[in-house]
Amino acid sequence: MNRRREVVRKLLENRGELLVIAGLGSTAWDITATGDSPLNFPMWGAMGQAAMFGLGLALAQPQRRVLVLTGDGEMLMGLGSLATIGVQQPANLSIVVIDNERYGETGMQVTHTAHGVDLSAVARACGLKVCSFEGLREAVHSQPGPNFAAVKVQPEKIPLVLSPREGALLKARFRRALIGAEADSV
Repeated sequence: MNRRREVVRKLLENRGELLVIAGLGSTAWDITATGDSPLNFPMWGAMGQAAMFGLGLALAQPQRRVLVLTGDGEMLMGLGSLATIGVQQPANLSIVVIDNERYGETGMQVTHTAHGVDLSAVARACGLKVCSFEGLREAVHSQPGPNFAAVKVQPEKIPLVLSPREGALLKARFRRALIGAEADSV
């Protein structure tokens, strides 16, 4: 079975200008463990919203590739976002669910994916292109989307690697990375 940090490391290796939105908790720590970047936007305190944030960013920045990394618990909380993404069809958006079948933030209780809920089938039914694990990196970096993959990983507790938690700081550095120094005056 896959290990979450290894999956994330491979996806972000030589990432170039890829914009990365990470869901609440473990996926935010995973992107930070790979190397913090101003092009990362970890969600703090917004469970279920990473996919919608990624959609908004993809629509606002159609020339940039956008990757949403989120967990199965968060994706389950925001299932409706897949329908909206399917209707909007942003070609520059990919969503990767790191599925450990657990709610890691609240004590590792099992999620519905442990009982057979198939997030890829839901995404497919909503009109997203479901990618195989083998083709995932290429899809994220160069294939037209919206792309989706649910990657099963070990349900392990791993050390936290915290990104900055100050919302204003994260917003300011992400805006600067997107639009340059003029972000400070807008």
